[in-house]
Amino acid sequence: MRILAVETATSWQSVAVMDGDTVVARVDEDAAGSHARLLVPAIDRVLASCGMALSDLNGLAVSIGPGSFTGLRVGLATMMGFRLVTGLPLAAVPTLEAMAWNLRGSPDLLCPVIRSRTGEVYWAQYRWLPDGALNQVQEERAGTLEAMVQSLSGSVTLFGEGWLTCQKELHRLCEAQAVGTREAPADAMRPSAVSVARAGIARLQRGDIAGQGLSPRYVQRAEAEVVWERRGAVSPMAKARRQPSRRRVRAS
Repeated sequence: MRILAVETATSWQSVAVMDGDTVVARVDEDAAGSHARLLVPAIDRVLASCGMALSDLNGLAVSIGPGSFTGLRVGLATMMGFRLVTGLPLAAVPTLEAMAWNLRGSPDLLCPVIRSRTGEVYWAQYRWLPDGALNQVQEERAGTLEAMVQSLSGSVTLFGEGWLTCQKELHRLCEAQAVGTREAPADAMRPSAVSVARAGIARLQRGDIAGQGLSPRYVQRAEAEVVWERRGAVSPMAKARRQPSRRRVRAS
């Protein structure tokens, strides 16, 4: 199966064409704030480099979040447009699930982590089973570093931009909670269209085709944190929203 996949959930944009498990062509680049300008040209370059057109493909795959609201909307709108034009089946792959495919076959408990807003992160937990299936141990969550670490136990492989950005603090929190941490290889840290494609192919092969009413996967904070906030405590994200903007007033 030949498939075009895009990953735009973070500032790191990735586009790939796969033929089965073989990478035919790929482009990876920093696209912070520029997905709308850079994505379609990147797709054009990838297709041109392998001499393919959309009509040569058998399917499409897109990362649907959680992640950057703007990046996700650009990626999803682009691939839904391609689906409309070509009639190709589209696989919608959760971003954190695709990241688990960066470490396909690992025996470890996997916890991909990407940044959210104002000191918070998105995370989930996965484990590869002996039969090659990926099992989701914990659903996608959004919250503070403390909340994430409290959801962990035993030993886990932490990876992703959230891990790289907050590594020192996460080491401290995990040590306090007696959570053992293992670090993934450097090439597994970023979301990848190659992994989106592999996860997408698996979905398409089992008939998991995205419907017409597809929307980005915006993960909300845990209900426990919402209740905690209602009782008088405030999360860092809420504090940022409530803090009035500071404007310099010039005396007349």
